[in-house]
Amino acid sequence: MSFPSLRNMSLARREALAAYAFITPWVIGFLVFTIGPMLASLYFSFTNYNIVDPPKWVGLANYARVFSGIPEFIRSGDPRQLGDPLFWKSLQVTIYFASISLPLNLMFSFMLAILLNQKIPGVNIWRTIFFLPSIISGVAVTLLWIRILNPRMGILNPFLQNVFGIQNPPGWLQDPNWAVPALVLMGLWGVGGSMIIYLAGLQGIPTDLYDAAKVDGANAWQRFWNVTLPMMTPVLFYNLVLGLIGTFQYFTEVYVATSGTGGPQRATLFYNLYLYQNAFRYFEMGYASTMAWILFLIVLILTALIFRSSELWVYYEGQLRGKS
Repeated sequence: MSFPSLRNMSLARREALAAYAFITPWVIGFLVFTIGPMLASLYFSFTNYNIVDPPKWVGLANYARVFSGIPEFIRSGDPRQLGDPLFWKSLQVTIYFASISLPLNLMFSFMLAILLNQKIPGVNIWRTIFFLPSIISGVAVTLLWIRILNPRMGILNPFLQNVFGIQNPPGWLQDPNWAVPALVLMGLWGVGGSMIIYLAGLQGIPTDLYDAAKVDGANAWQRFWNVTLPMMTPVLFYNLVLGLIGTFQYFTEVYVATSGTGGPQRATLFYNLYLYQNAFRYFEMGYASTMAWILFLIVLILTALIFRSSELWVYYEGQLRGKS
């Protein structure tokens, strides 16, 4: 069987072969380094695997360990009735962090983008200044904030005392009640990435809409509410989805800030940190894989709900709503 030479092939077929040749390395990498590990972790989630010994099939035992005791917990309210109280503790901490961090990041980066979208001298320099922190390594930023938030040697508490007159400032990362808010404050340092996306969206809004609104007598607030906000809802939707996924994958900062312990008093025991502890501290790789797939399902469900709700609040230019 002879294959036709490239010279005898049509232009469309040669372009198709070139396209396949260019995407083949990516496809191989995707199968080997993404799909392969995912399928392996799915298998491990049904096993007892400590990395050293061969995995031992245990069926749904790892999942039962997570969800057992829920009826008893509902009746008694005692978390000790749960199969793994630390699993639910880590999920609670992660949801608590997401409920504070995600809205603040969305709002703060949006407001910052609006400010930096104004025609003021040196605006490009200000945009660069606010964007730079988002490209600095998470480890370096965390080490910086650990020093800033230190209740004895940091600069934040003296600032609060001298400027705002707060006599007993928080202990931040050393206080169980303030540890998560401290991480939220730390996260606001890197809103520059979302800010740039908002800024691109703001500059893509047609000026004709603002001109028409001015002709109709709309003031600045009315122009923002009726023009800017509806036109920015696709960008808000995009940042909301990415922000949700990012908050549930929060790991680097809390690992560095607490040396991987989740302290003080497990107040910062995030889901991914507890998953890491099970995998590489306790060597319960099977249970860690189970946690990974449960996290995948949680994020998948929440993302699907956001996509479903987008029909109610996301507006795309040229889209017709309602029945004609």
